[in-house]
Amino acid sequence: MSGTEIVGSAVAAEVYKDGKRIVNNINQTVNYARDLKKHYKRLTDIAEKLSARKEDTVAEANKYKTKQFTRECQGWMSTVTKSEEDVQKLKTKYEKVRGKKRLWRVFHHRFRAKLSKSMAEKCDELHNLWSEAKFERGMIVEKPPERVRIMHAPKIEDKPSLHCVVEDILSLLRDGNVKKIGLWGMVGIGKTTIMQNLNDNEDIARMFDIVIWVHVSQDWSVEKLQHVIIDRLKLNMEGITNVDEIAWRISMELECKRYLLLLDEVWDILDLKKIGIYDNQKDSKVVLATRYRHICREMDALINVKRMSKEDAWKMFKEKVGQNINISGVEPIAKLVVRECAGLPLLIDRVASTFRRKDNFHLWHDGLMRLQRWRSIKVQGMDELIEFLKFCYEDLDADNKKSCFLYTALYPEDYDIYIDYLLECWKAEGFIHDADDFIFARGKGHTILDELIKVSLLERSKKMNHVSMNKVLRNMALKISSQSEDFKILVKTQEELQEPPNEEEWQQVNRISLMDSKLCILPELPDCNNLKTLLLQKNNDLKVIPHRFFTYMQNLLVLDLHGTGIKSLPSSVPCLTCLRALYLNSCINLIGLKYLEELKHLEVLDIRRTGINHLPIQIGYLIQLKCLRMSLSNFGLGKSGDVECHQNVFSNLSLLEELRIDVDPNNRRWEGVVKPITEEVATLKCLTSLSIFFPDVDCLRSFISTSPLWKEMHFTFHFSVGYHDSSSYHILDCFEYQIRKCFKLANGEGVNPAISEVLANSETFELIGHKGASRLSDFGIGNINKMRGCLIEGCDDIETIIDGDSERRSALENLEKMYIYNVPKLESIWEGPVHSGSLAKLTSLILKKCPKLKKIFSNEFELKVLPKLKTLELYDLPEVESICTDDSLEWPALENIKISRCQSLTRLPFNCENSVKLRCIECQQSWWSALVWNEDTIEQRLRSICIFN
Repeated sequence: MSGTEIVGSAVAAEVYKDGKRIVNNINQTVNYARDLKKHYKRLTDIAEKLSARKEDTVAEANKYKTKQFTRECQGWMSTVTKSEEDVQKLKTKYEKVRGKKRLWRVFHHRFRAKLSKSMAEKCDELHNLWSEAKFERGMIVEKPPERVRIMHAPKIEDKPSLHCVVEDILSLLRDGNVKKIGLWGMVGIGKTTIMQNLNDNEDIARMFDIVIWVHVSQDWSVEKLQHVIIDRLKLNMEGITNVDEIAWRISMELECKRYLLLLDEVWDILDLKKIGIYDNQKDSKVVLATRYRHICREMDALINVKRMSKEDAWKMFKEKVGQNINISGVEPIAKLVVRECAGLPLLIDRVASTFRRKDNFHLWHDGLMRLQRWRSIKVQGMDELIEFLKFCYEDLDADNKKSCFLYTALYPEDYDIYIDYLLECWKAEGFIHDADDFIFARGKGHTILDELIKVSLLERSKKMNHVSMNKVLRNMALKISSQSEDFKILVKTQEELQEPPNEEEWQQVNRISLMDSKLCILPELPDCNNLKTLLLQKNNDLKVIPHRFFTYMQNLLVLDLHGTGIKSLPSSVPCLTCLRALYLNSCINLIGLKYLEELKHLEVLDIRRTGINHLPIQIGYLIQLKCLRMSLSNFGLGKSGDVECHQNVFSNLSLLEELRIDVDPNNRRWEGVVKPITEEVATLKCLTSLSIFFPDVDCLRSFISTSPLWKEMHFTFHFSVGYHDSSSYHILDCFEYQIRKCFKLANGEGVNPAISEVLANSETFELIGHKGASRLSDFGIGNINKMRGCLIEGCDDIETIIDGDSERRSALENLEKMYIYNVPKLESIWEGPVHSGSLAKLTSLILKKCPKLKKIFSNEFELKVLPKLKTLELYDLPEVESICTDDSLEWPALENIKISRCQSLTRLPFNCENSVKLRCIECQQSWWSALVWNEDTIEQRLRSICIFN
């Protein structure tokens, strides 16, 4: 075949293929166009079946609120949803095609064919989706644990006493150095409400990946706690029973999470590692709530939940009771009802729920009467709480601890009981075992007291070195004692005591408290051989004790008559053969101690602030005396004006351990007895505590050079040298714990070796009206480094506190509180370099009336100085221009600032980073408005915490 023929054949073949393709396309188009209705019907059917399967899948998943679709199923559902949208579009096009007139038939034919083809292809796609809906791995799985399980906690924004605790905990949770927080307080105090509010808090939800709440029941175990956490984390532990393996699995699950573990109502010390809770690198935290303080011993921070304030308790009660609080005459009764609840939210809630059903005055009045008599009748709400509280009492591991608790019920509700006095009564009663020496007895007594506080049976008062028992616990103690054979208590308050107890009451009880009342007469001869404690203090109208009154009280151990109006002791005093503790302080009419010498077993005697104007010779016969507190203030105020001083009164008291001698700085007639008294006291071999006044430095030097004991580690002293308007130690009121070694120097001059020697052993120092020293450091850096508290007042020569250039060492390493008042030449707090460790423990700094002071902290202060300063107060500092030069100090602990009459201070050294811990700024609004700010944001942030006065 020729070339031309070959080419022609090839062209013909291509033309044939193209023609065939065209014919096929035409036939296919014709077929698609013809089958449009059939494809529409098929599409509709399979789309309905697929939608039905999707709905069934959703319905199946909705049966399980804790489950969700698998990723495979989620992808399939998403594709089905998209396909449903596509099908709807095709249906819309089909309806349009059906409605068009048959013009332009060729175009119309092609459109039908294209639509039919799309429908056919979509049918195949839907069929494949139908086939894929089998889900070999299942269509639903467990949902991952939610970040927070909301508990719908009671609102506490209007209850500051609870809200403040939540805010304190939130602040600690933001602190990277705090991992574990302990929250403790008595039953019903509001711990669970606080924990629930933490759980629901929005800030916490943002801070952590997961919040885990665990209620630790009384019958807790490692396995039970693990089970709760496993459920919360939704871990599959099927077949695993080994606690160590479970702990490992829990720790692995939490290793990469920022978690907050809230453990409520913890009954015993928990080893969190056994459960699977380890410290991780994700800033995770644990908050633990318990009624027992010792359970919190390994926590980084500890918060004691106090009872609600009266205002908060009243708000809560009104809110719970509702409209019935508005019934005529009910409000005064309601306030007495709230008082019976003793600031315990749980009890307020229970009692309010009962009273909200009382819809008239008479029902309210009857309810109050029943509530006040609950010790003898059953009262709904009260008895439930008492059962919780009674467990704490019954769980005490020794009878003497139970006796110590019951004894405290002798004092009125919420009465501030001085701790030292209470421990003396406990010792006299024999509750403190195996401790003849007072120093050991006090130690053991503090241990018992601490345990009672730990289990929330007692609480520390706001008043320093005092404890109290709230109303509910006191009533519980009285109820327990009423059922006891050998611890029956009779207590009558001022309202209840119209006349002395009757004869039967004197016979039946072991301990009687008639204190702080209007009692003016006592029975002539009460029969009370079993009586061990009699408290009659603060009955000002009690002028006379009948002569035979003590005849049948030979077993009496504690007698408190302080603050009564008695002028003398009755002739029956020698019958008190077992008496261990006698309190006659503040009996201002008492002028003698006749018969006292007969009390051969007396260990404690307090005769401060009496009318006695001489040194009673009877004291020298009390050879068992271990604690003596007396005054010299009235000495020399008798008719003759002479000061009588018997020798060997103190030297005879060979067992004396504690001695306190108060003076009146305005009466110097007793100066003649000071020297012989101090000489005798210096020879005592058992002395462990001494509070005394020295008129001058020479008298102090004489004593410290003679006494071998005062320097010993366990020795407690309060030494005051020089005359001053007040004989008290003001610095002591600032501490939350007891200070053992206090030194006060008033109106002295220069630096004396005796002063330096005492100062080197002192924990607090009050320097008042001193001359001849321009710096505190003139007394020697080494001599002031033990100080925990320092007060400087009226020292005209002081120009600075510390001169850092004089010694290359840290200064005031242990100082916690510093108060500087009325120092006219003070120009600075610190001069020169601030060496590492200086002021490392300072928590409070208060400056007042220092007219030359211009700058509080100098340029030498490093960024991390003052790591524990919480309170800064500035008053009457007219020249102070800055707290520090800029805002570079970190202020890691600063919470409270008070500023008044500091008109030159125009800037505050804070920014958004270093002011995080600030809670309160008290100042005048006019002063605040004149401040200069670098940024508006910090002004707005700080304004929100201002209290304007």
